Amino acid sequence: MAKSKISSRIWASMIIFGLFGQLAWMVENMYFNVFLYNTVSDNPKYIADMVAASAVTATLTTLIMGAFSDKIGKRKPFIAVGYIIWGITTASFAFISVEETAKLFPTLNAVTATAIIIVIMDCVMTFFGSTANDAAFNAWITDVTDETNRGKSETVLAIMPLLAMLIIFGGFDGLTQSGNWKAFYLIIGSLVVVGGLIGIFLLKDNKEIKPNQGNYFENIIYGFRPATVKENKMLYVSLVANCVLAMSYQVFMPYLIIYIQRYLGIDNYAIVLGIVLIISSIASVLLGGLIDKKGKEAFLIPSLVILIIGFISVYFSRSMASLAVTGTLMLGTNLIINSCINGIIRDKTPQDKVGHFQGVKMIFSVLIPMVTGPYIGAAVIKDSNETYTELGVVKQVPTPNIFIAAAVVSAFAIIPVIMIIRDKKKQKS
Repeated sequence: MAKSKISSRIWASMIIFGLFGQLAWMVENMYFNVFLYNTVSDNPKYIADMVAASAVTATLTTLIMGAFSDKIGKRKPFIAVGYIIWGITTASFAFISVEETAKLFPTLNAVTATAIIIVIMDCVMTFFGSTANDAAFNAWITDVTDETNRGKSETVLAIMPLLAMLIIFGGFDGLTQSGNWKAFYLIIGSLVVVGGLIGIFLLKDNKEIKPNQGNYFENIIYGFRPATVKENKMLYVSLVANCVLAMSYQVFMPYLIIYIQRYLGIDNYAIVLGIVLIISSIASVLLGGLIDKKGKEAFLIPSLVILIIGFISVYFSRSMASLAVTGTLMLGTNLIINSCINGIIRDKTPQDKVGHFQGVKMIFSVLIPMVTGPYIGAAVIKDSNETYTELGVVKQVPTPNIFIAAAVVSAFAIIPVIMIIRDKKKQKS
C-alpha cells in the first residue's frame, strides 16, 4: 500500500483539537480529583464514584452521538459547537464550593451535597466533551487517516494529553496550589471555547463520508451483536488489549498528584512531571515513523515488558531525580504501546461504521477501566492506612503500592497482545 500524506490543514486541525480537548480532559481526569480532595473531602470513594459516573456518561454519550454523526455523515458541527459548550461547562466549576452549597442548601450536609454537585457537573461536562471529542473528533481522525500513516498520527495524538498537562502544570498549576480554583477553571474553560471557535473556520469533514441510511437505533447496538463481534474478531481483541492497559493506568492516575505531594513530599511536582512529559513526548513522536515502517505489532511485547518494569521502578522511586527517570520509562512506553494499539483499532474498524464503533471503543477504553481501576487504587490506599494531618483533620494518603497494582493489571494484556501478533503473522503467511 502506497503511503498517504496527511495535509497541513489536517495536521493543524488534529493538533488544535487534540490539544484543546486534552486541556479539558486533563482538568477532568486529574484536577477535579485534587479539587474534590483538597476543598471538599479526602474520602477516596468520592473520587472513585466521580470517575465511574463520568465513565458511564462518556460511554453512553459516545454510543449515541457517534452513531448520530454517522447518520448525518458529518463530524464538524459536533466538534466545533461541542468544544464551545464543553469549555463553558468546564468554566462553571469556578462557582462550586462547600460555602456556596451551604448557602443554597442550609439543611443538607454541605460536604456531601458539594461532592454530589461536583459528580453531577462532571457528568454534564463529560456529555459535551464526549460528544465533541470521543465521538466526533475520534471518528474524524479515522476518516482522514489510513493504515500507512496511523503510527505517526497516533504518536502525535498520544502526546497531546502530556502537552496539555505540561501547559497546565507550567502555566496554571500555581493557581490551584494557592487555592485560586476560580481563576483556574475560568482560564482553562475559555481556552477550550477558543479551540471550538477556531474549528468553525479550520476544520473540514472528509468529503468521502456519506450519511448512513441504516436505522439509527439499530446502529447504536450494532457493535454489541454477536455477529458483529465474530465478523470483526481482531478489532475486539485489540479493544481488550486497550482495556487492560487503560485499566492499569486508572489504578494510579487519579491519585498521582496527591501521591507525589503527600507521600513523597514533593511540592514542586510540576518540575518532575515536566521533565517526564517532555522526554516521553519527544521519544514517542520520534518513534512514530519507525512504527509505521516496522509495523505496529512489532512494538507490542517489548513495550509491554518495559511498561511493567516502569511501573515497578516507580514503586521504588523516592526522590525527584529517580522519579523523573522511572516516570519517563513508565510514561514513554505507555505512550508507545497505546499508540500502536489505537492504530491497530483504527485499522480494524470498518470504514463505513467509524462512528458506530466509537461508543464500543469507549466501553473498553473508558467505561470498564474507569469503573475498575480507581476502585482498585482506592482499595490499595485504604489497606495501607497511610495518613497525614492537616489543620487537625486526618487524611488518607496514596502509597507506592498503587504502582505495583498497576503492573499486575497491565501484565494481563499479554494475552490479547499475543493474539494480535499471531493474527498479523497469519496474514503475512
